[in-house]
Amino acid sequence: MFFLKGLAMRFPSILSVVVAACVNVACSAGTTAQGGLATGGAGFMLSTGGAVASGGATNAGGASQTGGVTNAGGSSSTGVLPPGVAAAVLAANQHTCILLTDGLIRCSGINSAGELGNGTMQGSSLPVAVTAITNATDMGGSYDCNCAVLSGGSLKCWGYNGFGQLGNGTSSGSLVPVAVSGITNVKAVTSGDDHTCALMSDGTIQCWGYGVEGQIGVNAEKSNVPVLVDGVSNATAVTSGAWHTCALLSDRTIQCWGAGKEGELGNGDTANTPTPVLVTGITDAIGVSSGSWHTCALLSNRTIQCWGKNDNGQLGNGTLTNSLVPVTVTGIGNAQAVSAGGAWASTHSCALLNGGTPQCWGANDWGQLGNGTTTNSTTPVTVVGVTNATAVSAGGWHSCALMAGGKVQCWGRNDSGALGDGSGRPGLRAGDAFGAH
Repeated sequence: MFFLKGLAMRFPSILSVVVAACVNVACSAGTTAQGGLATGGAGFMLSTGGAVASGGATNAGGASQTGGVTNAGGSSSTGVLPPGVAAAVLAANQHTCILLTDGLIRCSGINSAGELGNGTMQGSSLPVAVTAITNATDMGGSYDCNCAVLSGGSLKCWGYNGFGQLGNGTSSGSLVPVAVSGITNVKAVTSGDDHTCALMSDGTIQCWGYGVEGQIGVNAEKSNVPVLVDGVSNATAVTSGAWHTCALLSDRTIQCWGAGKEGELGNGDTANTPTPVLVTGITDAIGVSSGSWHTCALLSNRTIQCWGKNDNGQLGNGTLTNSLVPVTVTGIGNAQAVSAGGAWASTHSCALLNGGTPQCWGANDWGQLGNGTTTNSTTPVTVVGVTNATAVSAGGWHSCALMAGGKVQCWGRNDSGALGDGSGRPGLRAGDAFGAH
């Protein structure tokens, strides 16, 4: 996941907090978070239906669901849960969205471009319902727009649309969900800084929005409707960084396209390309997740490899050196999922380990690593107080975990209400869990 555009006052929030939800917890729609409507926001998601490979990691911009893997930018879900509890969580730049088991989506945080999807531009420090979404199966988000895959395979998006990233043939933003033009068999969705991509049921990928770096897979400045990415026909997952996109293929290799200046494409080169290129040396990936300018892959032996920019230690190999090819994250050999996040110059990654403990590494200026400090780490550190997670999602300056039973816990930046606990304050105490009975 990645977040590029929003910078605001720094109020570190380093305590793990439980997101207040709207099942057995009273949620007031439209509560403005303390700190106001600061600019910012990107998201991650994981989809039921195959954005994440079996046992694998979630896509950037996506939500993670059953099976417990989160997309970078993604949401995560787990097991068979009763109606109305959290099935997936998506940590975005300065907002968070929760997919419920009954198909509703609720979001909290900044809303300056309508990213909460409730028909207003008023931020909320409690989750509010996205308008007219009642049958979602997956979700994805970016800096200031979000998308939902619906049960019949159609796709709706909302928020900022200056580059056509809503995919409805216009460049006009929308405060409520609008249908993406011309696609009806979507399995999963992921968003970059200003572009969106969808995994189709036939294994192809279609993208739209800003395309100058090649991130939509064609030589075009932008497209406000979906276009087919040439050369990808057997994808099982898709994930988007700021200006690059990657796909996990059925043979467990990974292809990437778009910006390569920081090594994001993982092919040993720094050239941009709209044509998918193979990531060097990866032949056994079961999950993939892209952050701002880096990408991480979960391998079948449960190790993690990352590549691209490493200015905050987001590659997790104990250095601050960029890498044009995959490098192994230090000390992880039992990962169940990986999620790459990031916002502007603040980028981090998280992994879910066997047994339900998350570990994170990289930037920690807002406490997004969850270890009780604001000190960056070039190697993984354990998130304090979270032991039964089923998925993890790394956002811009915050992170979230989906817990067994449909609860959600988040930590990190909260001045715009992204942690969803109703306070908008840093250093938040644990509150009522989403789905608590």
